[in-house]
Amino acid sequence: MSSAASEKRVKRTRRKAGIRKTLLGTPSRPRLTVFRSLSHIYAQVIDDLSGHTLASASTRDKGFVSSGNKSAEASTIGTLIAERAKAKGVAAVVFDRNGFRFHGRVKAVAESARAGGLSF
Repeated sequence: MSSAASEKRVKRTRRKAGIRKTLLGTPSRPRLTVFRSLSHIYAQVIDDLSGHTLASASTRDKGFVSSGNKSAEASTIGTLIAERAKAKGVAAVVFDRNGFRFHGRVKAVAESARAGGLSF
């Protein structure tokens, strides 16, 4: 691994720690966290007090059909996580961007989750 890649990872980890100092997922408002890799995007709704994942969706799920456009896939994941969270009785969440900029695929997940009925 190059030093530029490790420096990038360290910077994201620092941003993530700063964000997580103020965010906490409770049973009434769990945390919607997004992870973005180069090829995939993952979203989870987590209750931090009990340590349980209430709902999850990713581009690696069985039955997910890739469109080739990463932003469109991220929008699909946002809609999917909203449906699964609402099926579990979750209507309001706290959004955790996980150290990533609120831009591009992360923003696409957030906007489509809002459109799907989650409030944050």
